[in-house]
Amino acid sequence: MKKLISVSLLALTGATASAEVLNSARNGFSTSHEVVIDADRRTVWAVATGQVGAWWNSDHTVSGDASRLSIAAKPQGCFCESLGADAGVVHLTVTMVSPQTMLRMTGGLGPLGLMGVNGNMTWEFADTENGTSVRFTYMVGGYSPDGLDTLAEPVDYVVGEALARLQAFVEMGNPGRTSID
Repeated sequence: MKKLISVSLLALTGATASAEVLNSARNGFSTSHEVVIDADRRTVWAVATGQVGAWWNSDHTVSGDASRLSIAAKPQGCFCESLGADAGVVHLTVTMVSPQTMLRMTGGLGPLGLMGVNGNMTWEFADTENGTSVRFTYMVGGYSPDGLDTLAEPVDYVVGEALARLQAFVEMGNPGRTSID
């Protein structure tokens, strides 16, 4: 599956892309994905943090509607999902911000939020000759009766898909269906 994701990202981006489960064990895993987006860093940052509901896949939300997602890109801000009046989900908490350079969020995405785990997701943005390099890295550790190593590939897929959708949204104005949807 890892090779399929790499090939799919390369096909989608047409540029250098990397995707990988860096390591995996019963008590945790780490994954990293990187692409170069054909846009300036200010634009990529603004879309990534300010329009997450436009490019994130609705299939990876509680409500089934990604437009309910938001990120408050400030310390102790929230990657949250609104579920209606006074109802919602904190997916991740912002723990570090360096505008247009790095966003670090802590917590468990999706079903990881229901387990005895914690994670750090870091989004890094850097200028390149061809636009902006964006790397999503997610490191997760903790306890699950079946071991966390069994979750590495599915989580890796979701993180990679999110980055591919961000790229498609910035470059084409619509995340649409990518080759890894």
